[in-house]
Amino acid sequence: MLESAASLETADESFSAEDRARALDRLQVARARTEGRRLRLLWLLAGPGLLVMLGENDGPSMVSYATTGASYGIGFFAPFIVLTFAIAYVVQEMTVRVGAATHRGHAELIFQRFGPFWGYLAMADLAFGNVLTLVTEFIAIQAAGLYFGLPSWVSISFAAALVTAMLATRRYATWERTLMILAAGNLLFIPAALFAHPNAAALVRSLATWSPAPRFDHGFLILILANIGATVTPWMIFFQQSAVADKGLTRADLRQGRIDTALGAFVAAAAALATLVACATLFDHHVDVSRFANGADFATALRPYLGGAGATLFALGMAEAGLVAAMTISTSSSYALAETLSAGHSMNLDFSSGRLFYGAAIGSTAVAAGIVLIPHAPLLAMTITVNVIATLLMAPALMLLLLLANDREIMGDLANGPVANLAGGVIIVAVSLVGAFYGLVTIFPNILGR
Repeated sequence: MLESAASLETADESFSAEDRARALDRLQVARARTEGRRLRLLWLLAGPGLLVMLGENDGPSMVSYATTGASYGIGFFAPFIVLTFAIAYVVQEMTVRVGAATHRGHAELIFQRFGPFWGYLAMADLAFGNVLTLVTEFIAIQAAGLYFGLPSWVSISFAAALVTAMLATRRYATWERTLMILAAGNLLFIPAALFAHPNAAALVRSLATWSPAPRFDHGFLILILANIGATVTPWMIFFQQSAVADKGLTRADLRQGRIDTALGAFVAAAAALATLVACATLFDHHVDVSRFANGADFATALRPYLGGAGATLFALGMAEAGLVAAMTISTSSSYALAETLSAGHSMNLDFSSGRLFYGAAIGSTAVAAGIVLIPHAPLLAMTITVNVIATLLMAPALMLLLLLANDREIMGDLANGPVANLAGGVIIVAVSLVGAFYGLVTIFPNILGR
């Protein structure tokens, strides 16, 4: 097998560049598996899970965690954030199985199994959420730049150019590994939190008891929605399934795919908790964050309590969060659009073969960057609202994923079992009920005694 795979290195023109690139990646996987090199095998197959989880620790998510910590402290929300990442793992594990079983992207599979109506509905759901979210990624980048004294147009232009330059690798493996290095910057929130000298006993008590619980009011409900939307969103399903297919993961790779996703959830949860803990010091000192205009205000407000080094790490973490998410979210849009229109959809394509794929990512990046530069936009409110909208859009996306994961014709023995269906069903009902209650409160605000 290895000899025949190796012959692809000198294959004739009957094989496309995309085929040869993916086959060479699989050659390395086959060698590692044959030689019993487990860590090497995990390293080669890891990527989609880590990127989707750390990519979702994006600008609006970190601002949501920061606002939550500054508004309510660690109390109820520390274990709640851990719960949301457990939910994210359940959802994304289904996504990995569907991708490994079908070798198809999520948008492509929806069109094939459910037809154009549901396909276009899912695309509209994704497109609406992605455009809004991509804008907020550049808000986070702008905020970090403002903290360091950079004009908005400089930080935004540099970030947009970097997102575009990453696409020039024209090689999935190169793009993925480079992005994983950048995504490691999400861990900057952990040392930033240590500068706050957190009370470890209080954090453990919070995780164990979910207390002290805040008063249930409109602000609390908004942050519940924002924290759910910070960890479970439609773009994650589209991105990871398409990345699994583009990477070439098979049924034999499912164990490593699950470890990759679990590791991503663990690391992302640690960074999210660190952000909550760092900003809880603002709650302890009664700092009013309702007047903050953007993420830069958090870093500035934290400076007296974390010191210059801690606040700088926090601001750099915000920049990383926005930058990595801009790369993953724009790519999820590209995968979905190209799959919908039956065009080439792989990071291994050259530009002539992947005009639509690369063009969608570049175009959406340019539009989002331009919107952020509009003067006097309500940036912090926009950032929180995006996560709320993501939660409201999640139920239809989860339902389609659950149906695909139960489709034995395409899934075979990888189809959902009773436990996975119970977990998926509970998540869908919970997300739907929270969204419905938010709609009820919006229509009848006095229901919460305001």
